Amino acid sequence: MDSLPLDHPRLKKNNFDLLRLLFASMVCVVHAYDVSDFGQLAILAGVLSSKVAVQGFFVVSGFLIVMSYERSSSLKSYASKRLRRIYPAYFTVVILSAVFLVLVSQKLVQEYFSYAWLQYLAANLTFLNFLHPSLPGVFEANKYAAVNGALWTLKVEAMFYIAVPVLVYFFRRFPRLPILFLIYLLSIGYSELLLTASARTGVEFYARLARQLPGQMCFFMAGATLFYYLNFFERNVKWFAIVAAVILMVDGVVVPLPWLQPAALATLVIFFGLFLYAGNFGKYGDFSYGVYILHFPILQLLLNSGWFAERPWLFLLTTIGLTAVGAFLMWNLVEKRFLLRSSHYVAAVETPADELTVPQPASLSAE
Repeated sequence: MDSLPLDHPRLKKNNFDLLRLLFASMVCVVHAYDVSDFGQLAILAGVLSSKVAVQGFFVVSGFLIVMSYERSSSLKSYASKRLRRIYPAYFTVVILSAVFLVLVSQKLVQEYFSYAWLQYLAANLTFLNFLHPSLPGVFEANKYAAVNGALWTLKVEAMFYIAVPVLVYFFRRFPRLPILFLIYLLSIGYSELLLTASARTGVEFYARLARQLPGQMCFFMAGATLFYYLNFFERNVKWFAIVAAVILMVDGVVVPLPWLQPAALATLVIFFGLFLYAGNFGKYGDFSYGVYILHFPILQLLLNSGWFAERPWLFLLTTIGLTAVGAFLMWNLVEKRFLLRSSHYVAAVETPADELTVPQPASLSAE
């Protein structure tokens, strides 16, 4: 089996931190319109796509998380890195929401801290946000009562983490490319089947299921494939990028190309991630995860206040400002403190950028 590109020069200087921040910011801006329905902000949803941003996150995760596992000395080491990266901030935002949103609840204190509150806490701390997305009396006058509608992707991300050791086990024992291709096709087939059923029956539940696993696995697998075949990708990168751009321009505009769109998106995401280096955006930290998990409750709180009913652009700017401050604090007070010293975010503070080793990947989360 071909050697892995674990020490590929392009992995030492990449744009993945920048891409994740752009994806998280895109989701934040589009959600500002989605949750408010301010007509003046509709142009944002027309130009940007939170769906594509999330898909881009999954592509980056496929590339970096598989690399993380292949570079890990043991399953324990891999699990520790993933847990340290994703859960402390996630735990913090769930707890802060559960404790302090009593201040805006329409329920009495004793009614707020009830069995429903415990259900919210239990469901959200275990990534099962869909079971109990709301808190008693909170945001009931808003368009959506969900406290944090962005957290659903973290469940998918956590399932990716669990799946990787199993997938790599088979990659190491059988021809890798056929397995990657088969999972990619099965994922798209699952999603298309459910989306067709939703369109035919009008049942939105089918469309929601399509957005879960294994429907999102095609993006993760596309990113993983480009990691494993990075040397081949680099040798033919110009043609890969041109074909991918054409596919994405045609998809949905001329004719739907659901079987090609994930691969095309992954190609451009990894292209921009590894080529056209834009600088070391991880030097001062990775704020993308904080932006992603904090922006939705901030949007909800601002809408709940009623102060911005006639000032949509001020609403957007305030959201961006508060989210940026929150992400900065989350990184410095929570996330950074749980990272291993081998993390490239820790090393970036102490080492010049041109001396950094291959970075330890961070997720969304986001990834």
